[in-house]
Amino acid sequence: MVASINGDFHHAAVAILVAGVFDGLDGRVARLTGSTSGFGMQLDSLCDMVSFGVAPGLLAYLWALKPYGRYGWLAAFLYVATTALRLARFNAMAEESAGEEPDNHDFVGLPCPAAAGAIATLVMFCHFLGATETVKHIAILLLVYLLSYLMISTHRYLSFKKISIPREKRHQAVAGVILTFVVLGTKPSVTLFAATLCYTVSGPLLDLYQMLQKRKNSPA
Repeated sequence: MVASINGDFHHAAVAILVAGVFDGLDGRVARLTGSTSGFGMQLDSLCDMVSFGVAPGLLAYLWALKPYGRYGWLAAFLYVATTALRLARFNAMAEESAGEEPDNHDFVGLPCPAAAGAIATLVMFCHFLGATETVKHIAILLLVYLLSYLMISTHRYLSFKKISIPREKRHQAVAGVILTFVVLGTKPSVTLFAATLCYTVSGPLLDLYQMLQKRKNSPA
């Protein structure tokens, strides 16, 4: 947030991605050390709200939304508000399913770290293209509104937390993971943006595919 206020948008975007890495590690570290607690879950949500709600909203507003006046700050406000709603819904669903085996391990709605990653990688991609200062493009304004909707939608997104890999294919899976990191590391400003963009649209596309399949298999 300090970097955004100072106009150092690229470093602000990188800091959001670093927060995403730590967000993926904190729960695993807590489970490995046996230190999980209700307090930790609430603290994690508050940290997520700042890292993936307030920080990206502030970055988007100062970087690209400010020239649009009311529509700009409303987009930033809506993004922060829907992040809070997304986290509240996630916590409520986690409490309701406590002690039960969930039907699947997908996310309901776009996860807020992914939404924040979409904004951060877009900033990095534009910086790669030479836009080191503030920008103004209607597509960015619409993207923030779209991300706000996707977070509170019922579109399902793959979580990748519970992936069953057959024993005979584990070597191929390890090789695939290594190859993925190599590809992402070639041009992070481009590859990370492409990856987050693909994940962002995967939810609606998956629902559309399932709807077409049901229509195809249903009797006339």
